[in-house]
Amino acid sequence: MIVLFLCTGNSCRSILAEATFNHLAPRGLKALSAGSHPTGKVHPRALALLTREGIAVAGLHSKSWDALASAPDVVITVCAAAAGETCPAYLGPAVRAHWGVDDPAHVTGPDARIEAAFTTAYRILRRRIEDFLTLPLVELAHDRPRLQAELGRIGTLHG
Repeated sequence: MIVLFLCTGNSCRSILAEATFNHLAPRGLKALSAGSHPTGKVHPRALALLTREGIAVAGLHSKSWDALASAPDVVITVCAAAAGETCPAYLGPAVRAHWGVDDPAHVTGPDARIEAAFTTAYRILRRRIEDFLTLPLVELAHDRPRLQAELGRIGTLHG
């Protein structure tokens, strides 16, 4: 199963989700990330946070969904619609879910406040990914409506 974490810039949240998912997922599950309008660079704080967490950062880069080598089975948007962000709509047959997370890259102020925003985004995504990985995925692979409902439910947790 291929899971695509999608946002607009593909510099922070979707990158955090991709790396964390691949770090935690068992064999046979793989995450990718992409953006509808990628910034072209990964935010340095996202890379630093992942490194501190012991998660590999090699190969992570900001990319467009047009550059995907294979079609995903699941697409999870991570933009924060409540914050006025426009979530990109992936056009394809994938199961879709929304896991809105505030963008830490837009936080300003003291260094501690910015760092706290990155940590919060990471922790929310990690807990949701952990919940995703406890699902009976073999069973749900044959029940797309139930998989979509479960992923939607997870998107309401830990926020």
